[in-house]
Amino acid sequence: LQFVDSQTFNGLVSVHATLMIFLFIIPAFAGLANFAVPLMLGAPDMAFPRLNALSFWLLPIAGIMFVASFLAPGGAFGAGWTGYAPLAEGQPLGQTFFNMGVQWAGASSIMTALNFLVTIITMRAPGMTFWRMPLLVWANFTTSLLVVIATPFIAGSQFFVMFDRIMHTDFFTPEGGGYALGYQHIFWFYSHPAVYIMMLPGFGIVSEVIAAMSRKPIFGYRLMALSLLGILVLGFSVWAHHMFVAGMADWLRVPMMITTLLIAVPTGIKIFSWVATLWRGRIHLNTPMLFALGFVTMFVIGGLSGIYLGAVPITIHASDTYFIVAHIHYVLFGGSVFTIFAGVYYWFPKMTGRMYNERLGKIHFWMTFVAFNATFFPMHYVGLRGMPRRVSDYKEAFGDLNFAITIASFLLGISFVVFVYNIVISWTRGPIADANPWRALTLEWQVTSPPPIFNFDEIPQVVAGPYEYGVPGARHAVMSPAKEPQEVAEEVHA
Repeated sequence: LQFVDSQTFNGLVSVHATLMIFLFIIPAFAGLANFAVPLMLGAPDMAFPRLNALSFWLLPIAGIMFVASFLAPGGAFGAGWTGYAPLAEGQPLGQTFFNMGVQWAGASSIMTALNFLVTIITMRAPGMTFWRMPLLVWANFTTSLLVVIATPFIAGSQFFVMFDRIMHTDFFTPEGGGYALGYQHIFWFYSHPAVYIMMLPGFGIVSEVIAAMSRKPIFGYRLMALSLLGILVLGFSVWAHHMFVAGMADWLRVPMMITTLLIAVPTGIKIFSWVATLWRGRIHLNTPMLFALGFVTMFVIGGLSGIYLGAVPITIHASDTYFIVAHIHYVLFGGSVFTIFAGVYYWFPKMTGRMYNERLGKIHFWMTFVAFNATFFPMHYVGLRGMPRRVSDYKEAFGDLNFAITIASFLLGISFVVFVYNIVISWTRGPIADANPWRALTLEWQVTSPPPIFNFDEIPQVVAGPYEYGVPGARHAVMSPAKEPQEVAEEVHA
């Protein structure tokens, strides 16, 4: 039973992946960080507020480009979110909309990243050394470096494809002497670091939530920060593991396999540090903590399947099957979307001055957790049995599991309705929140909810680390006598 033809199916799955990556996960993390990072640093605002606004308003342009491709002659772009050349060069006009939309979204990401880098380097409060920064700030610092280094590569790849499509150049056209595999090298040199662009901010969120809800200092704080930098470096050395079956040079497979397995070391450090932080803590199982714990378990599953896929023989067998679909969703939904929900619930009282409905929050978590696993875990099985991805039909033998996956995916969609309802109702009618309902130590919880204009009426003086839970009388910062907001802004800038 098919509801759409193959070309429409290709367009739907291509637009789905593109919107989720470029217009949901990456912007959601940027939005949370725009709110939290200046507060955590003791800064009055981001370094360049107008650049911030510009980076935001570029995203609707990108979104219009992606969605409008459905209205173009021939339908939406159907070459997948990867837009592989030369396949993309033979697609209808909608593919050009994709090329342009990616460039708008990439420009937005670069502007946001530059803003974060300048803010973190130059606008820290007095006493806020790098080794006193919260791990969310460290995570966004490394993410911003990834964005600035990697994003120009995907922008260049899309320009080259547009030149081939519109101006009939031969960058990637084999008939004209172009190097088709070159597109994949350029694309994945961005797009594998992009996986970490979509995960490192979540690592920072989870560190904040687990420390506050366990009432314990983060285990191995400095190693946790250094592991982020380790992921930054290693993340640029693994891109070709996406190309093990693409026809690249055989000698390149082994070093890429080794670096792929090595990147499990810094991520493993983070997993064990979170578990050690939880060990014998006074754990509060509220909604942010549930999503943080859900992330840890789901990311472990995604990471373990990633180690399998780092091995060349297994990738040769599993490439372009639903095993890959399962892996990437455990990494990006389990490793990114769960942390976005944790962050929204954690900072919701600070953003709005009201508390969310805890009961609805827990219903949302359990619906998401159960439906997510029911949707994507069976994909490991059907993938290993040979069900290909990006194909609009499948063998009858896979029918029962695909039916179950479809039902679970609808339940997963309904869980988002619970989330939106909770947020809207709580924002308008929720109980007034305390300034620090979690009894957290970082700077954003030392001001009113919502924060005042310029964030601080008094200049914070950082005197200790951000995670001194369990230490009697410990404080992350003290406040200086009240000053005018403009004076605060000038001194924090200095």
